[in-house]
Amino acid sequence: MADQLVRRGDRVRVLVRPQSRVRDLDAEPVTGDLRDPASLQRAVSGCSAVYHVAADYRLWAKNPAELYQSNVEGTRHLLNAARAARIEPFVYTSTVGCIGIPPNGLGNEDNPVTIDDMKGAYKRSKFLAEQVALHEARSGYPVIIVSPTAPVGDRDIKPTPTGKIILDFLKRQMPAYVDTGLNLIDVRDTARGHLLAAEKGKPGERYILGGENLTLQRIFERLSRLSGLPAPTIQIPYAVAFTAGVFSTAWAHISGREPRAPLDGVRMARKKMFVTTEKAKRELGFEAGPVDAALHRAIDWFRSNGYV
Repeated sequence: MADQLVRRGDRVRVLVRPQSRVRDLDAEPVTGDLRDPASLQRAVSGCSAVYHVAADYRLWAKNPAELYQSNVEGTRHLLNAARAARIEPFVYTSTVGCIGIPPNGLGNEDNPVTIDDMKGAYKRSKFLAEQVALHEARSGYPVIIVSPTAPVGDRDIKPTPTGKIILDFLKRQMPAYVDTGLNLIDVRDTARGHLLAAEKGKPGERYILGGENLTLQRIFERLSRLSGLPAPTIQIPYAVAFTAGVFSTAWAHISGREPRAPLDGVRMARKKMFVTTEKAKRELGFEAGPVDAALHRAIDWFRSNGYV
C-alpha cells in the first residue's frame, strides 16, 4: 500500500510500533499502537484519507485477548480518531474469512454469515471489527470495506499464515495435505484494490479482493513448478489433520511455542474458501492478474533473505 501510494505521488504517513523494522520508504513514520488512542490521534492529524490495513493476523496466540485488543478495539480507536479529525474516506481492511461461503459454492459479499460461523479468535476478532466498521458506516461516516483473500508475494517478514504455507513447502516441512482450497491473490493487486475502493467504493459496502481459486494440491503443484522442489503427494483425511491439530495446539499451550498445526487453521480448512470478485470488478473496475508471479517473488524473497 505505502509503495503504491508513494509511486502515484501521495504524501504518506505510516503508523509504526516502537519495535517495528522500517525499510527505506519515502513516508513519514509516526510511532504508535492501535491500542493507544492518543498515538492514533497524532497519526491521523492532517491526513485526507485513512487506510486501516493493520491487524494481528495469527491463527494461534497464547493469549487470544491480544487479538481482540488490536483487531476490535484498535479498529474502534482508529475510527474514532479519523472521524473526530473529519477524515474521509476510511478504507478498512477486513478479510474474506468474514464472508459467508456456501457448501460447494462461491462466497460473495451478500451471503449470510454470523459470528457462530467464525472459527477461532482471529476470525471472530475480525468479524467483530468489521461490525464496528459497518456500524460507523450506518451512522454516516464514509467507511468502505475491502475483504482480501490470501495475499502472497515478497516481504512477508513474519511470515503471515499464508506465507508460512509457502515457507513450509520450501523447507520440506509439508509432507502431506488435506482436501481444502484458498483463493490466492498477488499482494500488489490487493494494494491496488484498496486504492480503487477509496476512489470508487460506496460507503458501507464490502468488496472481495481476490484472484485465483485453487485447491491446496494445485497450490503445491505450482510451488513445485516454480521452485523445482517436489510437491507432496499424500492426501490425509480431515480427521487425521484435526487430531494432529488438537495435540499440536495442546502442546503449544504447555511450551508457549507456536504449534506446527494450529487447531483453528485445521478447522478453517474444513471448507474451501472459494469466492467470486464480480462485485469488485463491476463497481471498482478491479481485476487481479495471475498469481504465479507473486508465488515466484515469495519463493525468491524467502530464499534470498535467509528463511530457507
